[in-house]
Amino acid sequence: MVPTPAPDAATPSSETLQQRRDLAYLVLSGLFLGTMGMLNILGLTRFLQLGQIGSWPVVVAVGALPYPLTFLCTDLISEIWGERKASQLVWVGLLLNGWIVLILWLGGVLPGVPGAPDQTFFAMRGLAFGAVGASMAAYLAAQFTDVQLFHFWKRVSGGKALWLRNNGSTLVSQLVDTTAVVLISHYGAHVLPLRAEVPVLPQLLSFIASGYLFKAVAALADTLPFYVLTAWLRRWLDVPGEGAELGPLR
Repeated sequence: MVPTPAPDAATPSSETLQQRRDLAYLVLSGLFLGTMGMLNILGLTRFLQLGQIGSWPVVVAVGALPYPLTFLCTDLISEIWGERKASQLVWVGLLLNGWIVLILWLGGVLPGVPGAPDQTFFAMRGLAFGAVGASMAAYLAAQFTDVQLFHFWKRVSGGKALWLRNNGSTLVSQLVDTTAVVLISHYGAHVLPLRAEVPVLPQLLSFIASGYLFKAVAALADTLPFYVLTAWLRRWLDVPGEGAELGPLR
């Protein structure tokens, strides 16, 4: 009778692997959803000048600072867990946007304490309403563009060229997002700090160019972290094979 080989002590059990996979997905989803909530509250409450190119100031809304992280999270989930899990997360993010709007609305319509200062809340509420309204439309368009393009490039490259699906999806989706946010913030919510003495269109184009430049640089900068995290997650979660996605545990 041939003896059954003993299991490799270095190989984690199915239970351990499942715990790791659940934890990794929870962390990435939490970062994604927490960032979405933060950027919708901060939104357009302040604009930052991050530099200047000639006479052109590079200006972005404070809410845009953490936004590139959301695309890194969805790209990692797309790469390891697949398109279905990434799309589910995008829909949950939309529900989070709706939840933020509901709480802001309730906070404004419910009676406050007489004499208590509430100017800060209503100022933030007005700006956040404008930001969330623009964000919800732009968010759906950009995140689904990112997920679809990521898997398009994954299919075209046969699971290779990790840099192509990471940057090829994010750079396009960031342009969609930035353009939609700026146009909706102005024409739908009228919350952009425009100068009355300057024509509107050049100012809108400047906001779009500034926002996209920041996001494009951030997208290119996350290529190395994306490679490192993808390689580490494949080892830690036992997902062998370039371009392979998580399957059921045996």
